[in-house]
Amino acid sequence: MERQAVQRAKEAFLSGRTRPLEFRLQQLHALQVMITEKATEIATALKQDINRSQYDTPLLELIGIENEIKLATEKLREWAAPRPAEKNLLTISDEVYIQPEPLGVVLIIGAWNYPWALTLVPLIGAIAAGNAAVVKPSELSECSSLLLRDLYPVVTGGAPETQELLRLRFDHVFYTGSSTVGKVVMEAAAHHLTPVTLELGGKSPCYIDKNCDIRVACRRITWGKFVNCGQTCIAPDYILCEPCIQGRVVECIRQTLLEFYGADPKCSPDYGRIINQRHFNRIMGLMEGYTPVVGGQSDSSQRYIAPTVLKDVPAHSRLMQDEIFGPVLPIVTVSDMDDAINFINEREKPLALYIFCSDKKAIKKMIEETTSGGVMVNDVMMHYALVSLPFGGVGQSGMGRYHGKHSFDQLSHHRACLVRSLGMESVNLARYPPQDRRRARRARMALTSPLIDMVTFTLWRNIDVLCLFKIKRFVLKM
Repeated sequence: MERQAVQRAKEAFLSGRTRPLEFRLQQLHALQVMITEKATEIATALKQDINRSQYDTPLLELIGIENEIKLATEKLREWAAPRPAEKNLLTISDEVYIQPEPLGVVLIIGAWNYPWALTLVPLIGAIAAGNAAVVKPSELSECSSLLLRDLYPVVTGGAPETQELLRLRFDHVFYTGSSTVGKVVMEAAAHHLTPVTLELGGKSPCYIDKNCDIRVACRRITWGKFVNCGQTCIAPDYILCEPCIQGRVVECIRQTLLEFYGADPKCSPDYGRIINQRHFNRIMGLMEGYTPVVGGQSDSSQRYIAPTVLKDVPAHSRLMQDEIFGPVLPIVTVSDMDDAINFINEREKPLALYIFCSDKKAIKKMIEETTSGGVMVNDVMMHYALVSLPFGGVGQSGMGRYHGKHSFDQLSHHRACLVRSLGMESVNLARYPPQDRRRARRARMALTSPLIDMVTFTLWRNIDVLCLFKIKRFVLKM
């Protein structure tokens, strides 16, 4: 089945069917129709998979997909058009441009925590760029995977099917998931020298400055941490703050949880569940030895873990080694912002960094002295929703980027094009042997002369071509 799916995609690409812009636009429109018409079924599937509220599904997944399609359809002709490149005096009369072209067949391996957005958004970029795509949704979000199979040609199954796909040759592999599996994907792709985009995760830190509005900060952090039951790659993984505000942070989170989910989150229609028993057991194991200051309750039969806060967590504890990916929020105390910066820099580069602070100089300092896939000040996760920003990791949190035009560029080959005339060969003589000092000087001047800006070139385009050749000849004779 896997080989047949790949073969069909290759045949479609080699036939040239995926290249015309009209075909790409038709495919994007079909995706939009599918999302619109099947919104209720999608919400039902997510409710069955992770107890996602029907009201959260549009907000967390479908609106983002629709925005991506809208942008791609509006801008596709502009994105796919040849892009002018700067010239030097030796090439002033030539055509010099960059032509985005499809890579070929792209493998997209989706994730279970947001099974629609994290599968279809890369697919939108692949289609827009003119590629054929083989889509493998996650088997863990079973209901969503089966529904997607009914709506769109995908390869379903578990690890064996994914491994079989990875043995085959693609022109690009786009994977979203854990760093552990990301290493496997990258190793498999290396056998074919296939480029990869790896959207991974990591422990995204959240620093709270003691002088900011802590109540508002905790409200936004609480939403970002516990939406989707903490199963979000860019959720705040842990809080860094000074000891003097730790108690207030805990209390503000407690009050916000009561407001969001009521006295018993287990009964709230807005609070989700852990995806499966294995992940439930993993998260419960991370909490062993701690006494929660908020939450801590669980129910294995429902895969329910209450929103949980742990304070005074040691910096080198097991809880601080790997991404939590669940509704458990540790608080680590630091002496000041410099201590927080050192704490962050001593660890792997995170997918996201969150800073809650009102001091512009302090904000600038933290941004300049740390690194992360993305950074957001005074809120969490909302940078993902802005299609103009590239989304992706750095170091252990991933490689490559996507969203909007960044998806198109990531899944395109930017072909360098220089089109010259076979006439006026005399202006090129300076580069040919036999060489002497005078010829070498002419060639150097022609090749290293300042680049002509596009405004000047636009004006010069109206000059007779012979005049341009005369300019070149004059320069070469200098």
